[in-house]
Amino acid sequence: MERYDVAVVGLGALGSGAAYQAAVKGAKVIGFEQFELGHVRGASHDTSRIVRTSYGNPEFVALARSAYKDWADLERRSGLNLLDITGGVVFLPRGGPTPSSDFTRSLDANGVPYELLDSKEVNRRWPGFNIPEGIDAVYTADTGIVHASKAVTTMQYQARANGAVLREKTRVDRLIPDGDGVIIETSKERVRAGKVILAADAWINKLLAPLGAEIPLTVMQEQITYFKPANPALYEPERFPVWIWGGEKWFYGFPTYGEPTIKAGQDAQMNIMSPDNRTFVPSPEAFKTLKDHMDTIIPGHGQDLRTVTCQYSITPDRQFIIGPIQKNPNIIVALGNGHAFKFAPAIGRVVAELAIDGKTTDDISKFPVPTPAGSSKL
Repeated sequence: MERYDVAVVGLGALGSGAAYQAAVKGAKVIGFEQFELGHVRGASHDTSRIVRTSYGNPEFVALARSAYKDWADLERRSGLNLLDITGGVVFLPRGGPTPSSDFTRSLDANGVPYELLDSKEVNRRWPGFNIPEGIDAVYTADTGIVHASKAVTTMQYQARANGAVLREKTRVDRLIPDGDGVIIETSKERVRAGKVILAADAWINKLLAPLGAEIPLTVMQEQITYFKPANPALYEPERFPVWIWGGEKWFYGFPTYGEPTIKAGQDAQMNIMSPDNRTFVPSPEAFKTLKDHMDTIIPGHGQDLRTVTCQYSITPDRQFIIGPIQKNPNIIVALGNGHAFKFAPAIGRVVAELAIDGKTTDDISKFPVPTPAGSSKL
């Protein structure tokens, strides 16, 4: 069997980030993707994702700050522009489930500057909004957009440029840990690796369950909609921010980006499904919920043009899971819980450091892998 230092299973955003970062560190790397590279069956395709340091948990803010450095390094290596900084605002209804103080405390703890605005100031500064009274808005100037599919492809190209072997249309069927690393059985070959980074997202338990390390996951089909505003100039990135609404339900959206449309979606719609039996058919009910919300806060959103589906794989508390599994420490998990794209090159670097150096420079103490009982803190 061919032997590698590191094998990566799953080449979406996190897996591609891991393959890239491990290869840059000089490891002999192989990566496996069960579908074609750039496929639309997971959570890493389409045009745009939000990048931000604005979080209500300080551990996410700290890792996001590291991620900005990793994005900059990837841009330097590739010579490509991957991030567009637009500024971003998080809307938090007063008396709602998430107070603005959660965000301001987390940002203060990490030394990230912000502005706390009321709805009148928001509507004055960005006339495309119609935010009602009783809303706190946390504005961070470093928020922006990363081009999703372009970023994943760039990490894959950089992995290959640094010697990694990436196999598409190659399904990993079994991981067999032994005293000399891990044997990886695929649909086409068997190889051995000293460490395996498991970034298989919705399919991860197919490989973890036989090892007694299954993670409590709920998989759901998500969707976003592109709208064509009558006045797209009002929503250009220079004049309109990325936004998030954090009420009883969470929504998010973007300025125009590459076309005269604005994109918006609802977070965690709970449209439960199996990743192997996904319909790819958008939910009319989810679209109505989104449109009703858009009618309220962005009344000039215009006609809906298209709806695109993806999927979330989330644990009950939506913390990241980053680190080795307890019984088999040569297998390292990278699971993003439906909000990790912005962290991809940082999480990739962290798991590459764990695989190659045995430790990481980032604090991931809040992101442990569950114990075999599956009931520990996540």
